[in-house]
Amino acid sequence: MGSGVAQTLAYYGMNVVLIDRSDDALNRARKEIHNNLRMSPLLYPGLEPKDPDEVVSRINFTLDFNALSNSDFIVENVTEKWDIKKPVYETIDPIAPDHCVFAVNTSAISITKVGGITSRPDRVVGMHFMNPVPMKPLVEVIRGYHTSESTLAIAKDFLRSMGKKCVVVQDMPGFVSNRVLMLTVNEAAFLVQDQVSVPADIDRIFKSCFGHKMGPLETIDLIGVDTILFSLEVLYESYNDPKFRPCPLLRKMVDAGLLGRKSGQGFYPYPTLNV
Repeated sequence: MGSGVAQTLAYYGMNVVLIDRSDDALNRARKEIHNNLRMSPLLYPGLEPKDPDEVVSRINFTLDFNALSNSDFIVENVTEKWDIKKPVYETIDPIAPDHCVFAVNTSAISITKVGGITSRPDRVVGMHFMNPVPMKPLVEVIRGYHTSESTLAIAKDFLRSMGKKCVVVQDMPGFVSNRVLMLTVNEAAFLVQDQVSVPADIDRIFKSCFGHKMGPLETIDLIGVDTILFSLEVLYESYNDPKFRPCPLLRKMVDAGLLGRKSGQGFYPYPTLNV
């Protein structure tokens, strides 16, 4: 997800700092972005192809958080675990300039909660990008309790500059998209676990009967089985509602390393790209 955001920003001419936890992760991101841009006529029909080397040259791949010291806008994309997100904000808050806006790319975690651990809660906003980022025209923007009107205006301008439209929603766990989507994909996993049907047929019903471009199990594999599980856990904890109880099969798959497209195997097998 972070690579997709960085790729899209650089594609539209912005200078980007991409931070990750290891050199291996950064090298994978660089190769993935370059390969995606090289294959853009096939991957992103309708987008004007651009020179991959030129686009990638606008991205600073680094492990150093201090590279954010001149940033105007930061999009955080770490996994849906509070104990992982929280230290990131504690690190970047004193580094980023006072005017800098923090956008929380999350599908379930409270924007108000994130803002509360920073010195700038009025400049923290939710920005739920959909995957794959370069292909999705709409972003769900979440207003936290303290998010100011000026921050919302900056966020909208930021998204327009990268070719995106947005819908602004209020801060409740799961917001709009994932409060509905997680129920659907979780129930689809239960259908597989209970041997009601096989993944291909479940997805075929949704694509053929309801006009969905992608079935619920294909969607799980695209987003990541681990990300789906973490999101369900947040919703279950936040609402104390059994309807969000994660399907045990999802937990078993995560334990087995079957994370979807990113691991090469989820509900479906995926070829490993040589990039």
